[in-house]
Amino acid sequence: MNHETPLSPRPLHHLAEAPRRVLTTAQLREHGVPVAVTAVRCRAGGPWQQLLPGVFLLHPGPPTSEERLHAVLLYAARGPLPLAAAGVPAQPSAQDPHRPVYAEVMVTGLAALTLHGFATSPGLSALEKIDVLVERGRRLRSAGCARIVRAAGLPAAEAVTGLPVAPVPRALADAVAGLSDAGTVRRLLTEAVRGGYCEPSAVVRELTGAGLLGRPHVVDAVGLLLAEGRALAEDRLYRMVREHGLPDPVWNVDLRLPGGPRLGGVDAYWPEQAVALELDTRAPRHGRPNDEARCSEYARKREHLERLGITVVHVTPRKLRESPDQQATVVRTALMAATDRDPAAHVVALPR
Repeated sequence: MNHETPLSPRPLHHLAEAPRRVLTTAQLREHGVPVAVTAVRCRAGGPWQQLLPGVFLLHPGPPTSEERLHAVLLYAARGPLPLAAAGVPAQPSAQDPHRPVYAEVMVTGLAALTLHGFATSPGLSALEKIDVLVERGRRLRSAGCARIVRAAGLPAAEAVTGLPVAPVPRALADAVAGLSDAGTVRRLLTEAVRGGYCEPSAVVRELTGAGLLGRPHVVDAVGLLLAEGRALAEDRLYRMVREHGLPDPVWNVDLRLPGGPRLGGVDAYWPEQAVALELDTRAPRHGRPNDEARCSEYARKREHLERLGITVVHVTPRKLRESPDQQATVVRTALMAATDRDPAAHVVALPR
């Protein structure tokens, strides 16, 4: 008898020929393969191998990147999964056929960024460890190529190539947590914004929640991230005004009462219509004492301008990116409504 001889009442060759050749102990048992048979087939020189505790690769060669990803998710997922979810024909099972695959688990960190399409993230084959995000409190340890990352609450996973993957801001935070090279951190954060994967504010929130803003190289990278995000948002704003035929405003000005105090800076101002536009690129960092003061100052400025009869249009980078047509309509409506309002107080617009 050799390793290729079937050791169970049913032949096993169809398992190795399945589209996905990574199965758990429970899935093999569902197909009638007892633990003892699995152990024999995973002996040195055998046709199978154990990738992770309770997770087996049904061929002797090195696993592909896809197989490693599935192995990590199977290892961390709650409970056994139906064989049908693994692409293996199975006997009728009492398990719920609609049960979600890989419940309560998702790929995160550098592997997730690679799956999202980041050019600055290493290829999957170059990653020794694959980060997998699970609920805090799970009794689960890192093993083999699976590195367990815990969270108090899991974000909604995004399906990428059929796998549950953490959203970019969360994946970035988990990746940065394990990086000490400032250049790598800077490149990842920059690509997140330049590539349109997410807004800087979302990244900063995740980095803050992970307690990473105490690291100098992360703080420096965040500063560049916010500057990059601001520049891209301003470019979208210029393009929106131009492409939608809006009147040209005066750009980036400080508003003042004649001979009086400074009222505050705005990104665009239409003097004839007394309409100001503010591009909100603030990225609040929770727990910082000046956050509340900054928000209060912003609200006071807006209220003061509106008391003077100046309409303030508030635009976020995300709105400019996702719905520029709608934002152009909001601005045009504000400009057209100026004829129906009482004249605004005269203010002076000075370059910032």
